[in-house]
Amino acid sequence: MKVINLHQEEKELIELAVENNRHAQQKIYSKFSPKMLSVCRQYIKDLHQAEDIMITAFMKVFTSLKNFEHKGSFEGWIRRIMINECISYIRVQKRVTFIEDETYFEESFNNIESKFSVEDIQTLIDSLPDGYKMVFNLYAIEGFKHHEIASMLGINEGTSKSQLSHARKMLQEQINKLKNYSNGIAT
Repeated sequence: MKVINLHQEEKELIELAVENNRHAQQKIYSKFSPKMLSVCRQYIKDLHQAEDIMITAFMKVFTSLKNFEHKGSFEGWIRRIMINECISYIRVQKRVTFIEDETYFEESFNNIESKFSVEDIQTLIDSLPDGYKMVFNLYAIEGFKHHEIASMLGINEGTSKSQLSHARKMLQEQINKLKNYSNGIAT
């Protein structure tokens, strides 16, 4: 049995793509585009707009590929570009506002019942105001710390915590409504 060094194969693919080898670029795109569309979709409600942003971000990936230092995950590097492109798009649209409310509550939010589908949960997240949604995604899904989120979004750390707290509260209220509705209880 032949063992293939996947890391070396990826590195060679990246080097070819840096040289504008279209076949290598297509392989990278084909490998990562499904996951990256999912990342863009977390921030952008409209699927077609999320696809457009993903394609624009892939153009940035290919033009910046020479700057990838092979330190850390290549997928993580691409993911960061996708997130930044989504944030830039939302900022340009001026659809995001952050409430300068530094009161927040730490609460557990790990009790989403398994009867909700991924689509249900995504619909709930999509219904959040853009500021809440962005902070929620960066914190809960991407795993960024509040000081990192604050730096990325140009807000202070307390605002990031507040946005997350408000997002969690809204999601919990929506989940409770869904649970009551599915149990036949009118709200």
